[in-house]
Amino acid sequence: MIKQILGKLPKKPSKSADGFSSSNHAGSRSSEVASHRSGNVKDAPLSGHSSATNSGFGHGNKFHIVEDSKITDSLAIDSYETLPSFRDVPNSEKQNLFVRKLNFCSTVFDFTEPAKNLKEKEIKRQTLVELVDYVSSASGKFTETIMQEVVKMVSLNLFRPLHAQPRENKVLEGYDFEEEEPLMDPAWPHLQIVYEFFLRFVVSSETDAKLAKRYIDHPFLLKLLDLFDSEDPREREYLKTILHRIYGKFMVHRPFIRKTINNIFYRFIFETEKFNGVAELLEVLGSIINGFALPLKEEHKLFLVRVLIPLHKPKPLPMYHQQLSYCITQFVEKDSKLAETVIRGLLKYWPITNSSKEVMFLIELEEVLEATQPPEFQRCMVTLFRRIARCVSSPQFQVAERSLYLWHNNHVENLITQNRKVILPIIFSALEKNSRGHWNQVVQSLTQNVRKIFSDVDAELFQECLSKFQDDEAKAEEVKAKQEATWRRLEEIAIKVSSNEEAKRIES
Repeated sequence: MIKQILGKLPKKPSKSADGFSSSNHAGSRSSEVASHRSGNVKDAPLSGHSSATNSGFGHGNKFHIVEDSKITDSLAIDSYETLPSFRDVPNSEKQNLFVRKLNFCSTVFDFTEPAKNLKEKEIKRQTLVELVDYVSSASGKFTETIMQEVVKMVSLNLFRPLHAQPRENKVLEGYDFEEEEPLMDPAWPHLQIVYEFFLRFVVSSETDAKLAKRYIDHPFLLKLLDLFDSEDPREREYLKTILHRIYGKFMVHRPFIRKTINNIFYRFIFETEKFNGVAELLEVLGSIINGFALPLKEEHKLFLVRVLIPLHKPKPLPMYHQQLSYCITQFVEKDSKLAETVIRGLLKYWPITNSSKEVMFLIELEEVLEATQPPEFQRCMVTLFRRIARCVSSPQFQVAERSLYLWHNNHVENLITQNRKVILPIIFSALEKNSRGHWNQVVQSLTQNVRKIFSDVDAELFQECLSKFQDDEAKAEEVKAKQEATWRRLEEIAIKVSSNEEAKRIES
């Protein structure tokens, strides 16, 4: 019985019904292109369309991922050698060979043990490169069978548990995420080519979006978006590009993609404050927001209020602030009436004890103000400049310096100058105290420049504010003197009472 089973195994490679010359010829082709073609070992039968039509992928079914197939090295290599190069088969057979190679590349190897399955891993890598070349130069629409197999192969290779570094207490401790070395996935030699293959497939003119949407469906997109939590920045970069291309090509999936990203952000903001791909998702959203039609839909405005503005709250803000600021500014440039909403949102989440975060807020505020029109500015300028006055007088020189740089922006300076009668009385005290006694010379110099701007524009208003400041100082000195006199009297009374009690105790 065992002899009969073993006798059947090696006979399959010599078959020539698929248009291949022989197994020896295929073996010579595989060694010839070993330096730039990719290969893989699959323990499923290489039977062309049969496995594709029975796979059922794209309709919610789950595939079993095979890790470290127990096929022996010799059988694995013999199985690979039955698959020739695309250049060695006629055009009529290329799609069949393409499907077989996709099946061939669906085995997933364990890269945590570098010395294991070296030959099979290299064969898979070579075959994957061949698949990339084929998709890039394909002529003729991809069939439904091919799409099934493509999505199946991509899913088996990419959708896997992500291994995160332990950082349970790092958020609470204010850990500097930028200083941490990212965790590089050891399987990247294969993952990179799979990502490149899928990207080429998505952007290919031979991929029919109406047909492909059956397989690149909602469950697939959910798993793809979950991969943004990968520690490996190289993987997130590929995911960003692929998601952007899918969003552009599959219009039917756009609302679902936006909704899923919203849910990821909600969980990040209000529950975990842990997600590695926030910056990449925001970068994709920046391009999406840039393409929003006017007038903006209510859905998009709610996204700004409920997601983007609260994203200023989490402690890992430095990791994605640049991308977040771009998204916020895009909204204000699209609809200037949103400027008041954004400014009030920034003030709501304004940091109190984190000076580096406060500097980021000031930089973003300048970008928002640059796109703000006078009516919106006037509605929030009182609250805004009360905060700016506190920043100007901050003992942390970077905060004070950054707030004073607002006057270096021509548009912001014009807004302030036009509304100087309201703004100058609010910030005059901070400016005057800075110019007299701030410890940092640069801050003092910048403060003098701002004072000169107001003095040149409206000398009368400036003098009024100066007189009021001096009067307030004099009143404050009087109050301080009265308080000190009161405390002295209280001390004298306490001493008298204490001495009287002491005298009575002595007499008694």
